[in-house]
Amino acid sequence: MAHSENQHSSFSDIIELNVGGQVYVTRHATLVSVPNSLLWTMFAQKSPTELPKDSKGRYFFDRDGFLFRYILDYLRERDIVLPDFFKERGRLQKEAEFFQLHELAQRLRPAASKDNSLRDELCAHGDPEEASLACALGSSSITTTAVSSPTPSLRSPFQKHGYITIGYRGSYTIGRDIQTDAKFRRVARITVCGKTSLAKEVFGETLNESRDPDKPPERYTSRYYLKYNFLEQAFDRLAEVGFRMVACSSTGTCAYASSDPNEDKIWTSYTEYVFSRD
Repeated sequence: MAHSENQHSSFSDIIELNVGGQVYVTRHATLVSVPNSLLWTMFAQKSPTELPKDSKGRYFFDRDGFLFRYILDYLRERDIVLPDFFKERGRLQKEAEFFQLHELAQRLRPAASKDNSLRDELCAHGDPEEASLACALGSSSITTTAVSSPTPSLRSPFQKHGYITIGYRGSYTIGRDIQTDAKFRRVARITVCGKTSLAKEVFGETLNESRDPDKPPERYTSRYYLKYNFLEQAFDRLAEVGFRMVACSSTGTCAYASSDPNEDKIWTSYTEYVFSRD
């Protein structure tokens, strides 16, 4: 017992984690709040020198950095809040199993009944209004099977309402023969502005975070961009998760490719589309 207490006291009260490139800061008490879980074993039964660290001294886990936020929320509250139309439920269940959070894994496990199978189908592919009702009913059924006290619930997501702005800078050239020489909408990069957690929820692995990798989930950023150059692909994804376009603006300039006014004109533009989910 004394050996375990010495190991416990060797950890700082505030602990930094690097989970798959995402940085989290939490309390030691949070990490050891579920006895016999993997995190409890690591941070209550081992010493800091036994745990892997990154180059900055943060404890490192080679796991899904985005999904770990839900693991951490569960450790804090013994509850979990998932966004509407959440498509990572199966992967989150695997993360819960990896961290040996058996109660959470059980709650995330899909029910085997026909009614729940129909509910899952509606959630994934049905009409949005029907899907919202079906998912809400499904959340209630999961609540009644939970074994913790007080009874936890899968409530409406804390990110239910929010804005995402999509921007792109494009260019096209109009030659002397417009019909044959026009080259339209060369999109260099599609930028994503908004709350970090909301952008990750919507675009997942297609979001390039290399320019702003350590942004906390509840902060805002204007430095993300997408790994593809098709606006329609971004619009489709936003529509799938319940966003609608509420505003749009665009600016453009014209310049000549050379000092000769008879040469091709190059038009450049910057356009932003604002999407909202109520």
